[in-house]
Amino acid sequence: MSNPIHDPLSKALDEQSRIEVKNTTCYMCACRCGIRVTLRDGEVRYIQGNPDHPLNKGVICAKGSSGIMKQYSPARLTKPLLRKAGSDRGDNEFEEISWDKAFEIMEERLGGLRETDPKKFALFTGRDQMQALTGMFAKQFGTPNYAAHGGFCSVNMAAGMIYTIGGSFWEFGGPDLDRAKLFVMIGTAEDHHSNPLKMALSKFKRQGGKFISINPVRTGYSAIADEWIPIKPGTDGALFLALTNEIIKQGLYDRDFLVNYSNAAELVNMDRESSEYGMFVRFEVPPEEGCFDPQNKLWWDRELNKPISTHTPGADPYFLGEFKLDDGTPVKPSFQLLVDRVKDYTAEWASSITGIPEETIKRLAHEMGITARDEKIELPIPWTDTWGNEHESVTGNPVAFHAMRGLAAHSNGFQTIRAMSILMSILGTIDRPGGFRHKAPFPRPIPPCAKTPNDPRAVKPNTPLDGMPLGWPADPDDLFVNDDGSPVRIDKAFSWEYPLSVHGLMHNAITNAWRGDPYRIDTLLIFMANMAWNSAMNTSEVREMLNDKDEDGQYKIPFLIVADAFQSEMVAYADLVLPDTTYLERHDCMSMLDRPISEFDGPVDSVRIPVLPPTGECKPFQEVIIELGSRLKLPAFTNADGSRKFRDYPDFVVNYETAPGSGIGFLAGWRGKGGEKFMKGEPNPKQWEMYEKNNCVFQYELPKSYQYMRNWNQGYLEWSKRHALTRYVEPINIHIYSEVLQKFRLAAQGKSDGKQPPDHLRKRVETHFDPLPFYSQPLESQATDMRKFPLNAITQRPMAMYHSWDSQNAWLRQIHTYNYLYVNSKTASEAGIDDGGWMWIESMHGKVRCLCRYSEAVEPGTVWTWNAIGKGPGAWGLDPDANESKQGFLLNHVISEELPPSEDGEHLSNSDPITGQAGWYDVHVRIYPAEPGEPKVTSPQFDPVQPVPGQAMEKKRGRWLTYFAGRKKS
Repeated sequence: MSNPIHDPLSKALDEQSRIEVKNTTCYMCACRCGIRVTLRDGEVRYIQGNPDHPLNKGVICAKGSSGIMKQYSPARLTKPLLRKAGSDRGDNEFEEISWDKAFEIMEERLGGLRETDPKKFALFTGRDQMQALTGMFAKQFGTPNYAAHGGFCSVNMAAGMIYTIGGSFWEFGGPDLDRAKLFVMIGTAEDHHSNPLKMALSKFKRQGGKFISINPVRTGYSAIADEWIPIKPGTDGALFLALTNEIIKQGLYDRDFLVNYSNAAELVNMDRESSEYGMFVRFEVPPEEGCFDPQNKLWWDRELNKPISTHTPGADPYFLGEFKLDDGTPVKPSFQLLVDRVKDYTAEWASSITGIPEETIKRLAHEMGITARDEKIELPIPWTDTWGNEHESVTGNPVAFHAMRGLAAHSNGFQTIRAMSILMSILGTIDRPGGFRHKAPFPRPIPPCAKTPNDPRAVKPNTPLDGMPLGWPADPDDLFVNDDGSPVRIDKAFSWEYPLSVHGLMHNAITNAWRGDPYRIDTLLIFMANMAWNSAMNTSEVREMLNDKDEDGQYKIPFLIVADAFQSEMVAYADLVLPDTTYLERHDCMSMLDRPISEFDGPVDSVRIPVLPPTGECKPFQEVIIELGSRLKLPAFTNADGSRKFRDYPDFVVNYETAPGSGIGFLAGWRGKGGEKFMKGEPNPKQWEMYEKNNCVFQYELPKSYQYMRNWNQGYLEWSKRHALTRYVEPINIHIYSEVLQKFRLAAQGKSDGKQPPDHLRKRVETHFDPLPFYSQPLESQATDMRKFPLNAITQRPMAMYHSWDSQNAWLRQIHTYNYLYVNSKTASEAGIDDGGWMWIESMHGKVRCLCRYSEAVEPGTVWTWNAIGKGPGAWGLDPDANESKQGFLLNHVISEELPPSEDGEHLSNSDPITGQAGWYDVHVRIYPAEPGEPKVTSPQFDPVQPVPGQAMEKKRGRWLTYFAGRKKS
């Protein structure tokens, strides 16, 4: 009998070895938990949660502990690669080159574009954590064509909530489960918020809280819910509007909260002939209002029976009714408009759309309202509001909500999330104990101050943009359009097609560039986005577009750069491949300028410190950005004499300031020359070392009096302004009624000056930019023959994997090596499909052959599967015959990134017409059994790809499953 690979009980190896334990931050999902990595003789042995980290407190999940197998993955790219002359994209034929050569190629190509037409360069980044850096690079380069992953992830969640309450779920806020009595989760899969939410849920349930899950599928968190309410995908808005109607009818809304902290009582101009129709009436209009909500609106006072300035001491405004100003202008409180809007959205009506019984909707509304009203929380925390009123305590209505992509990834998602935010608001739950609570740097003004350029002449050779590549439009004049109203950006973001597209439309960039609509680009740089597989809504078509050539034999997208740590399906289509490091090999910062890990009680940011040197010739993408910015002599990366400003990425993080002398940089902790300052202070040369000594995390706890009611908390808002989180000490009132949306609608109606939509888009803008939420079918549903394709089809990410990153992870593959289509047993049996049998799922866009699995945990009108388990053969270091490519499948093949073209040939994205959010979950399908003689493999199948030069297991395929703790064994 041979000796075991390792005897875990023997101390001999440990006595002969060098053992190290290093702290860093996980990146096996987006939670960014603190971890401790144990190394022996420089190799990772195991990964644990860090008990001293404020986010996860030592808890770690399967993904986090399996990071060792990501580090030693056979899919690792280790050398810069150039596509071989004479080979085609997709052939996966590359030659090794040096980093100097790679930078020469990029410097020459990008330098030429910057000197001539910067918008010919596009940079799109996937699920990265450094959008402040990549966005700054794009701004400095001068290209408007920059976007992050949010547009095809959950931008509707961020935009819908931030335009309503000034903050959002996920990094920016969440449910206060420590104090909630009722928790309602809608459309949230297992991976979102992961460890912190699991910990909070376990405590919440032990304390006796009631957990209700509303979701077409009962998996993950929903499996432990006290009540599961199945709902048809894309109909959540109908439910929220009906709940709002019921709560108002039952008198269970929090009137005091709405009066003081929302625009519910503010008077709206109802004169249809007026250019101010649908706008709030003001007692004065300053020449230019800032990016905040000026306190110049009017209430109609009940006692004086006349209009009065909002928040006049002693005033008591009407919520309901219709009034006339002295000049005869008819006005209504916006709450009356909300009542008018929801009166026809009855429980009976919503039941017919959502599939939820009428009595369940009424009971749910009553339970929410009674819990909020009768189980109030009072904390003895004095605070002062922005109108100078002193409060002896903080009160809360303990109904908490949480939602994510299940609501967001529909073309009606923005208005759905507005409806949810208003439901949360009328219950009085915003930034109060037991409800929704903000996380720094939120709340922000509605909308936040950052803006894109609004003039096409902002794109100039050798000149940074005069605005941010991504921003928050407040009115039509903020749009980034040409003089004729056409888009400036390649993805058409911030145009009349998708005006509030605050994260861009990455999912349409390749299609638009291939078609030349609105123009062609020259170079596309894609970082960590698998556009040739699971990151595209039209996977097969994207591959064809990337390969398509003009009549002269040149590619329609001339040059494609892919930066990734792994051999994803996208790598084969690159002209230049840049090998990125893993999260264990690099410096990173989860910055207050970007997406920090803040807690409810104050700002928190964190870093990654390398625990290993880079593998092979891998280089962190952050270093690539710093190097390119320096070589191209972009102003932010160079001194006045043109010399290089920053040695490397760590040096950049330490010394970069948002403005000379601002004291604001990427990291908030240990600022000042000796590390004695926080949030704001001079650069500290030992900042990284101080983070490393403090578990790679900085946490600041706000004074108790600043921790609640932050939209209206004078002390907090002053503190926030001092530390550059906000620009103004102004109340951030909840927008029950959205004047921002009404401004776009007035333009579409031709009732306003300034920028106007093209005629063919006027009706679209007028319809969707309603200042109050409304329900409509998703756009794809409206264009689908529902009799032929009667079923909804959705995907969700499994708890054990994140996007496509981990299907090549040896440990996690033991949990998911292939996926089924989960179908309600009644639905499947009626279609003649056996449990475990081969079947077809077909939409109007395409079809996929896959395996069926009966499930009672899905509502009968929906079918679903895990996302990104299926793989292209040979990609990710897997054998071409691996289960992932033979039995696993990708639902993306039945989804389209565009709606069917109109009669005049116009192409519109399959996205929310407000934000451009990809409508991943809007597809409708039919299912039927595969024929007995069909191959027992998934369809479509693709040609296998071979390992690329320098790939970690290029010549050792077949041996990598003998890994033990990272060491390859014979």
